[in-house]
Amino acid sequence: MATCRMAFMNTVTDVHPFSSLTPDCVMNALDSAGFHSDGSLLALHSYENRVYRVGMEDGSPVVVKFYRPGRWSKAAILEEHAFVRELAESELPVVPALPGAGGSTLHEFGGFRFAVFPTQGGYAPEFNDHAALMRMGRLIGRIHAVGSLKPYRHRPALDIASFGEEPRDYLLSHGVIPADIVDAYREAANQALAGVRRCFERAGSVRTLRLHGDCYPGNMLWADDGPHFVDFDDSRMGPAIQDLWMLLSGDSTEMTQQLSPLLSGYQSFFEFDTRELHLIEALRTLRLIHYTAWIARRWDDPAFPIAFPWFNTPRYWHDRILELREQIAAMDVPPLCPA
Repeated sequence: MATCRMAFMNTVTDVHPFSSLTPDCVMNALDSAGFHSDGSLLALHSYENRVYRVGMEDGSPVVVKFYRPGRWSKAAILEEHAFVRELAESELPVVPALPGAGGSTLHEFGGFRFAVFPTQGGYAPEFNDHAALMRMGRLIGRIHAVGSLKPYRHRPALDIASFGEEPRDYLLSHGVIPADIVDAYREAANQALAGVRRCFERAGSVRTLRLHGDCYPGNMLWADDGPHFVDFDDSRMGPAIQDLWMLLSGDSTEMTQQLSPLLSGYQSFFEFDTRELHLIEALRTLRLIHYTAWIARRWDDPAFPIAFPWFNTPRYWHDRILELREQIAAMDVPPLCPA
């Protein structure tokens, strides 16, 4: 059987690890786990990992995800799989990983870790009415009710250090910001993180629990039977509001109108601490800093310069500075107050 020969950056070769993930490698990996394909393969949209829809000799197509080498430990991936399985056993609309021939949901082949999932159809939802928002609130409340039962032990928490300070330091120390803009970015980032700390101080000690972590409409598929949550790859410990604020859009009036049915549905199944409303703009700020550093860290992946050609331009960094300055102001505004 053919294998995948891994070649890592910063060694004797400049080939990226995913370059060895050929169609033959994908098919052989699936076969090694007891999933026998019919040879059809379609690459799906994904930057962090590599994801394919593969036809099976017997049964429906599956989705196979090859995890980016070095990002998560084996224990962290299995912990995520176990959480999604808990949710499925509680009859929540999630897509758990399928066990392979050996019974495990995580497989290894040719230096890669990968998981196989049933195909879930649907489309990205639009939350433009109260009924849809209330339904989403109920589902997220149910997810958090399960997520609160025990903590993650191998996955990180969403906090200021890991989502703000460390990404800021990475950007400032790795030469990705144009030299004449570095000082302006440093000042904006430092002021923004000071604002984030003030927001967390106003919120006080809030509960953390297992979250989806990246709960935006692109990670939900709406089918005839309603929404399904997919891709728990960014699942971690954090405050409940993290899985709610990304469903809000528009100005403060519009977000307030959206938040009311969302929380009404949520609180049908799980208690919400309104002090967490102080964290909405703080979490948005952390996400902006973390996202920029994420692109910088992945720049050696050939997919990233193609997808983000504007990343290393002065205009991009001027826009990020402006964005942070806007967040500095937003974090000093009183929080949303749903009816």
